[in-house]
Amino acid sequence: MTAQSASRTLFFFEKPSAMRQLQRFFKSPSTLCVSAEGHLLTAEEPGNLRDEWRPWRFDTLPIVLDRIPVTYATSRSGQSHKPKIEAIKQALQGVDRVIIATDPGREGSMIAWEVLEHLGYEGRVDRLKLGALDEVSVRRAFAALAKEPDSGERDYAAYLEALCRQYEDYHLGLNGTRAISLRLRPPACREPWRFGGVQTPTLAILADLEQRIRDFVPQDYFKIALTIATDRRAEITLWHTPKDRILNKKVAETIQQAAASWSGRLGVEQKDVRRSPPRLFSKDTLARRCAKRFGWDPQHTAKLAQDLYDQGYLTYPRTESEHLPESQTGDASAVIGSVIEVLTDLASLVPAAGDLVFRKGSKGHYVKDPGEHHAIVPLRKVPQPDNISGDHRRLWELVAKSFLAAHLPDGIDARTTVAVQVPTPLGAKRFAVSGSVIKSPGWRAVYGAEADEENEAVPGKAKPDEEPTTGRLPPVQDNEPGTATDARIETSKTEPPRRITRGELPVVMGRLIDQVEDPALKAALENPVSPNEPKGLGTAATRDTILPKLQKSQYVELLKGKDPTIQVTEVGLAFIAAVRRVFPSYGDPVGRAMFEADLAEIGRAATRDEAVRRAAAYQERTRTRVQELIGAIAQSQTVAVDPTTVSASPAAPGRPPTKAMIAFATSLAARKGVKLPRGLKSNGAICRVFLDQHAPARSSGSGEHRPRSGPRPPSEAMVRYARALAEEHGVACPPEIATDFAACRAFLDEHATRRAVQPEVINRAAIRKDRSPAAANGNPSKDRASTPAPKQSVEAKAGSARGRTRARPAHPSR
Repeated sequence: MTAQSASRTLFFFEKPSAMRQLQRFFKSPSTLCVSAEGHLLTAEEPGNLRDEWRPWRFDTLPIVLDRIPVTYATSRSGQSHKPKIEAIKQALQGVDRVIIATDPGREGSMIAWEVLEHLGYEGRVDRLKLGALDEVSVRRAFAALAKEPDSGERDYAAYLEALCRQYEDYHLGLNGTRAISLRLRPPACREPWRFGGVQTPTLAILADLEQRIRDFVPQDYFKIALTIATDRRAEITLWHTPKDRILNKKVAETIQQAAASWSGRLGVEQKDVRRSPPRLFSKDTLARRCAKRFGWDPQHTAKLAQDLYDQGYLTYPRTESEHLPESQTGDASAVIGSVIEVLTDLASLVPAAGDLVFRKGSKGHYVKDPGEHHAIVPLRKVPQPDNISGDHRRLWELVAKSFLAAHLPDGIDARTTVAVQVPTPLGAKRFAVSGSVIKSPGWRAVYGAEADEENEAVPGKAKPDEEPTTGRLPPVQDNEPGTATDARIETSKTEPPRRITRGELPVVMGRLIDQVEDPALKAALENPVSPNEPKGLGTAATRDTILPKLQKSQYVELLKGKDPTIQVTEVGLAFIAAVRRVFPSYGDPVGRAMFEADLAEIGRAATRDEAVRRAAAYQERTRTRVQELIGAIAQSQTVAVDPTTVSASPAAPGRPPTKAMIAFATSLAARKGVKLPRGLKSNGAICRVFLDQHAPARSSGSGEHRPRSGPRPPSEAMVRYARALAEEHGVACPPEIATDFAACRAFLDEHATRRAVQPEVINRAAIRKDRSPAAANGNPSKDRASTPAPKQSVEAKAGSARGRTRARPAHPSR
């Protein structure tokens, strides 16, 4: 594209709402603004490109692609994005410079770059990083843009990282899901066994925890209570509760007997204990707090935070950081002043501007470099009562209070501890009890009774023993004489680890380092580039999309509760065991975290050429791993699962079975002497599970159904059903379905699934030119349009960890 007249600049936004927020800054007639609506392009279905890829057949795997053709995506209402792309193409005529102003981060970069490359734009590209949409933040972003002449080059590296993530997601989802479903999945499981680079190791974390809970055997452990009377007739009970629990009752009895005859002087220690405010919110910790306090699903929290960002009330929400840059300390006073205009009941807590507290360093709130995006905080622009309400209001208040508390003094407790040393045959043993009173509430005054909620336990761990405390200590003095009046043993039981809750799972994925005990593994998960953000699974933008995928595959289920806990099903345990048996590295969360750290290096490349080289190497590594995965699965056997532990598929619970299915099930039950399960005649899913369990098994040769000897025709009911599906979907009905059982069953498996999972309406009239890292290096492929890739098929959804994007893996490059 060439300039037609004067130099023109085009701003590319992610959403119309953000474009409207910033259009007031663009007064020049040579400035244009366009906006996307999320991703405007999506990957093509493999079956639409090659007929042999349409049915699920093992002998067509692996499907490994260098480049993936794309087509126009559709809006939520099903409208094609082709007109929007055509409008952007028209706007680019005569444009010399494009400024990408989408949401900061890899996904925002990809939304713009994929369209620019699809349209063949070759002019200058710069990146405007809008961490917030208020006026002060926008002006700062423009100032930063002016100082970064290479912002577009570095943003291209972030774009390539996003593409490589999707490239891997797509290949693992497509090939892994098909292969495992065809070869390893038990007949009783009707749902595909979905496989993905992030969701599978996440399931491994949950499965390991589930196994520890199931294997847990409670043990008695013993605490010794010592009651002491002082010379002034005060009475106090002290406790011996060592960190290493006493599991041997004889040991406890020895200590108890020695304590019963104790006399001596009490040690009384009084000191002030400072309690600093909690860290600011990242996307994951905000989701955890909202789940605990309000019972919200993490995806609901993410949507609310995004809405508040789009309206200019919060900073960018898809962040992994809990810190602010030290350069923003000067903003705190103005932001807090705006906050208390809304939260007027907290105005009395705010000190003068010069008395605000700024805690710096990794244990504070301000650091030199908080990472790509800083913590979620409020802005000078605050909502008025008629602007937002309901859940939006509650979320904004939660973030605003967190920011205010972070700049108030520490809370101070006056703590008194009474302790004695009791000599025993096993050595001196400490008995103690403590009590605290609030000396100064400090930041806790912001929360009142809710302040105790700020202390979060580590998910997936057993509840630790708390230090013995008492609500009120009697008046005793240091060195005061006392005598034992009673010593007794109390028995408690060890508890299993706690299950991880729905709100905690994103935190667990991001802080995998908290789930491992091995010092070597902990060291491996440390992140020297960003010490406050250790290596983990997935990205902040996508972790809350993993649990729904695990639920859909029936790998996990949610138990009851405000923030329900996650329980792994028998199917989930069988699946992860099969993965670890066939390809152990995909069931290793720590190994996956290390693999993703390598992926992140693409986005940190200093130049475009370096990013392209790294992306090409990563894609080659992905193709190799997929080849190895399929090879390993080819030599494996079907997994055995008790069919009674498999729940009915949720895909079509209300659809009754056909008369032919009921008749076939009845004849099988009579022939084998088994009872028909309850609900079989009214629920097609239950009937299908019964037939899969008791009908002749599928061959493991190529994923097709084969008779044991000679050709086997399908039943009349199968043929009728196949022809009805063909008519319903507007596809040709292959003639072999009337004579070949395997062909008929393959046709039914494919199109019955399509009925349950409606594909999006896509326009395949235009497939963009494909570009890859190899092409960018001067080695373009000769057959660009012949290489396929699915859009949002079951397997592509399975692999994708990007909740708001479509599977589109291959990398385009100029």
